[in-house]
Amino acid sequence: MNTRSTWGRIVGAFGAAGAVLAAALAVLPAQGLAQAFPSKPIKILVPFTAGSGADSASRFYGEQLGKLLGQTVTVENKPGGSGVVAVQAVRQAPADGHTILMGSNSPAVVNAITIKNLPYDPFKDLRPLYGLAISPVAFAVKADSPYKTINDVVAAARKENRPLQLGNYSAGYQLVAAWLGNASGLAVTHIPYKGGAQMLTDVIGGALEVGVIDFTGTIELMKGGKLRVLAITSPQRDPGFPAIPTMKESGLSGLSDFETSVWSAFFMRAETPDDVVEKLAAAIQKIMGSDAGKAYHTSLPSQPMMMGPKALGDFQLREYQRFKRVADAAGIHPE
Repeated sequence: MNTRSTWGRIVGAFGAAGAVLAAALAVLPAQGLAQAFPSKPIKILVPFTAGSGADSASRFYGEQLGKLLGQTVTVENKPGGSGVVAVQAVRQAPADGHTILMGSNSPAVVNAITIKNLPYDPFKDLRPLYGLAISPVAFAVKADSPYKTINDVVAAARKENRPLQLGNYSAGYQLVAAWLGNASGLAVTHIPYKGGAQMLTDVIGGALEVGVIDFTGTIELMKGGKLRVLAITSPQRDPGFPAIPTMKESGLSGLSDFETSVWSAFFMRAETPDDVVEKLAAAIQKIMGSDAGKAYHTSLPSQPMMMGPKALGDFQLREYQRFKRVADAAGIHPE
């Protein structure tokens, strides 16, 4: 027996097997990562306080994701800096899909326009995952206001040779108010508030002419006869309130493209692998289409957004470009 040749065949066999094993291991990261995900508890970071709409949505989806993926999902509230605190926490977490950001207009779009030296880039540091809920912005007045339309507000300011007086409680709503000023050719006196509740109290009491607010925050007050919404910023009229016109329908020059929304969506670290993002997006889509998901969204005054990663990313960019044009035209600079 030739010992040398026998040993050579053995080594050769192991070498071939090793090559096959190496090739198999090489494709594991690409094919097996999503199958192994989630391998530990998932966290959803919310840039708002407990009890907010974004917080409630995060807890609903967290519970449903936990059931669907077989892993614990916790919600952590990290308010501060118009979402900067929560975004930074996501950026510092591993890019393995186990940390999700509950995003909205402010951290995903508006901050990049209004905050000087913003410590992150929403397009380079965040990855769109899935759009959840969307609603228009409303221009609201007290129920017995002499203003019946947005045109009335503009006409009164022109007649009295004064700026539009518009209340807001965030940089996003300030941009919407500035947009009306740009479109109408009138200066705007921005009247800032710390929250929508106080602003609406002043609108109802007559201390503030017009408030700019999420449409969902006006519905119960409208039903109670305390508030009137002059117009909303959606592309079509709301099916539940068909008498309220859109801003685009006002007929005013410069308002033909007046369209924007208040929205919430999940984002992740930009470096999160494709297959993990796809697995999570598919899970959220499944939840939204489930009986529990449909019942949840039916209970909300907003509409389901239902945008996957690509569609959400395109939407985010359009919103940024739209508000950047408004800010530039109004002379609004980062502060």
